[in-house]
Amino acid sequence: MSRQPALWPAPDAFLRSERPDQPVLFFCPATLAATYQRFRDGFPGQVTYAVKANDRGEVLENLSSLGMTAFDVASPKEMRAVRRAARGAVLHYNNPVRSEAEIQEAADLGVASYSVDCPSELTKLQGVVPAGTEVSARLKLPVAGAAYDFGSKFGAGEASCAELLRAIAAAGYRPALTFHPGTQCDAPEAWGAYIDAAARVAQAAGTRLWRLNVGGGFAAHRGGRAPDLEVIFEMVRRRTTAAFGAAAPALVCEPGRAMVADAFALAVRIKAIRDRDGAVFLNDGIYGALAEAPVLGAIERFAVMGPDGALRQSASQPRTIFGPTCDSLDKLPDALAFPGDAREGDYVIFQGMGAYSTATVTHFNGYGHILMTTVNGLV
Repeated sequence: MSRQPALWPAPDAFLRSERPDQPVLFFCPATLAATYQRFRDGFPGQVTYAVKANDRGEVLENLSSLGMTAFDVASPKEMRAVRRAARGAVLHYNNPVRSEAEIQEAADLGVASYSVDCPSELTKLQGVVPAGTEVSARLKLPVAGAAYDFGSKFGAGEASCAELLRAIAAAGYRPALTFHPGTQCDAPEAWGAYIDAAARVAQAAGTRLWRLNVGGGFAAHRGGRAPDLEVIFEMVRRRTTAAFGAAAPALVCEPGRAMVADAFALAVRIKAIRDRDGAVFLNDGIYGALAEAPVLGAIERFAVMGPDGALRQSASQPRTIFGPTCDSLDKLPDALAFPGDAREGDYVIFQGMGAYSTATVTHFNGYGHILMTTVNGLV
């Protein structure tokens, strides 16, 4: 059951009635519930949520009410957000680099699991984090298939991870492994390669893993065909059995983007269409909810609707899209195919906008104030 009552049947009803002149994010608890169910039914282990993707209280509260009992957190602020929304939830702190103050606060808040990617970070935990706590060595590999790779910032190679595992066990912690195949990863073989490497690391360390965290990285639907998450789930299941056999560790995953993206749609308004070249100016851009566009490309799942609710459906034309600020960098990286009859004052409704839309928004130039409302459905 949703913890957030739906105020409107769908975005078009709200836009027709309210005619907002600022961006609006529409949250659909039913879509979030369906996505959670998909992970719970398909993934062969514990499903957690990476709070960094969207830390809003209604997201955390709904996931908790659906049965999620553990959350991946990257900072004390995220820990406190989870504690407010789901008081008894288990906290996994898998940001592998922390200050001493952050570690102390994590220990005070009862964090149950940590990760490290070098000996000095393990040393910081000792004496503060109780013995018997799960500590994962974070593995990195040169594996393709993601929009961008986290390995340039976090993680250790196989030999270093084996050494870390031995040190974790020697320090009295429960040894585990974790990895992240990279953002928007749509290559199931990336998980397979990491799982095979994890088995080699455990064997080299002479350690049985308490648990294997196969990370986030699950792709959200931004354009074209929707990602087939079940293929990845089956890859994880099959390769874990093949690589570890009877010594297979318990599995955990930490989807963020893929869990929450489809539960939100973003409506922005066309401020202007320039006479000389047809460029479109929106009331939101890369300093707002569209912040990921320069890295991942613009969302291709969108519709243009008049203030009366009528969809614009004439032949499309490629348009340069600018945001509202006075910065010339505030521009989507690729032209979007807008219907030729799009007009100033129309709304552009982007689907799949639940991840990193509220989390990275700024208030540059006085923009960035985004309305939020709840709907029964997003189309």
